[in-house]
Amino acid sequence: MTGGGFTHFDAEGRAVMVDVSAKDETERTATATGSIAMESSTLALIMSGGMKKGDVLSVARLAGIMGAKRTPDLIPLCHPLALASVKVDLTCDPDRHAVDITATCKLKGRTGVEMEALTAVSVAALTVYDMCKAVDRGMTIGEIRLVHKAGGKSGDFGIAPAVSSSGSAG
Repeated sequence: MTGGGFTHFDAEGRAVMVDVSAKDETERTATATGSIAMESSTLALIMSGGMKKGDVLSVARLAGIMGAKRTPDLIPLCHPLALASVKVDLTCDPDRHAVDITATCKLKGRTGVEMEALTAVSVAALTVYDMCKAVDRGMTIGEIRLVHKAGGKSGDFGIAPAVSSSGSAG
């Protein structure tokens, strides 16, 4: 569909995978961010390595990378992509009692990697929740959003990243 319409429906309104075969291969990147807020004592345990399940940030980083790679298994109309790079960073913000998550995915291909970056952030946040739920079931996952994309016909998109009260970009 053109003119800003939904591209995952055919003329009869049936769901379809978009045909990208006529598109040029270009370098494409996407960055998404999100956070998981928690009790200050929970964040202190994460930062000190005191969680019984292990190193929360390392496990969540790996889970985010794996999530990006499995995006088409989770989101029905996403294309399987040959990702060239997936980077997931998790930082603790003691002022907000939160773990901030940033994921950047890159490839050279015919379709973008926004869904992979968003999935990486989501899975990393869910992993933090899973590893910490025994001590804090009130954690809140939120603010998951695309903050940058580059490449492809639609060009670049970017918004200023959220800035935490500690002054670091989220």
